[in-house]
Amino acid sequence: MLFDSHSHFNNEDLTSLERQALFSVVDTAVSEGRMSYAVDIGFDPESSKMAAEHAAVWPWCYAAVGCHPHDTKDMDDMKLALIKGLAANDKVVAIGEIGLDFHYDLSDRAVQREWFRKQIRLANELKMPIVIHAREADQEVMDILKEEGTFSEERKSWFARRPGGSWNDAGFASSAATEPDARVLLHCFSGSAELGKQYVKLGATISVAGPVTYKNNRKTVAMVEAIPLEYLLVETDSPYLAPVPHRGRRNIPLFVEFTARKVAEIKGISFEEAAKATKDNAMRFYGIR
Repeated sequence: MLFDSHSHFNNEDLTSLERQALFSVVDTAVSEGRMSYAVDIGFDPESSKMAAEHAAVWPWCYAAVGCHPHDTKDMDDMKLALIKGLAANDKVVAIGEIGLDFHYDLSDRAVQREWFRKQIRLANELKMPIVIHAREADQEVMDILKEEGTFSEERKSWFARRPGGSWNDAGFASSAATEPDARVLLHCFSGSAELGKQYVKLGATISVAGPVTYKNNRKTVAMVEAIPLEYLLVETDSPYLAPVPHRGRRNIPLFVEFTARKVAEIKGISFEEAAKATKDNAMRFYGIR
């Protein structure tokens, strides 16, 4: 039923026993029909390799490969070649997570920009979806995505169109039509409703995580209100950002249920409708049939 569009089974803080236990818990949830899929997201070459290995073992697990901005300080062309090689695996469905993080600045900003661009170019070369991390760098992330042709008509032509209406000055006009899809995912989106609408108009998809459930997070609630359901995914970003009622605990993919329930509440629809829609959207985004 549920699709966790962004998780980290490959997190370095998990012991091998904890990781195996986590896989077992999710596997049970899948067998019981409570979950359908999860994507293990790489954040450096080693974690990307691990994600690809996990996807090869578990039928419900898929992988994304890439280097998080924090870790770009250690990147080189050989490591980029490794990521490219991993992307050839059948169950590797995206390049990511990549982007800019100007909150912690764990890598020099110039280095972050260089490897963000190089990995966008790799995704364009391979015609693959892209998973974006952006923190305190919203405008520059959007500028670089535009400059690298990520929202070009050529890139959109590589992917199937998605259900949805069109945007105009009056807002979103829902219809039975389809819209071009650039296959760009803004993961754990924390931007404004206006920024979210700008991205959707460009052909992007928005993913929300546990913070949408936090009591005073009116900004993300307003964004979910403004963005049509056709353009939304849900995620955990586990083991981080556990939703209410598990805030403060280690997050796990099963907790994506609480984010989906919050989206349903905001949208005024049933949980089942929100779960199905976000699962269908994620399958479409990642090209999973």
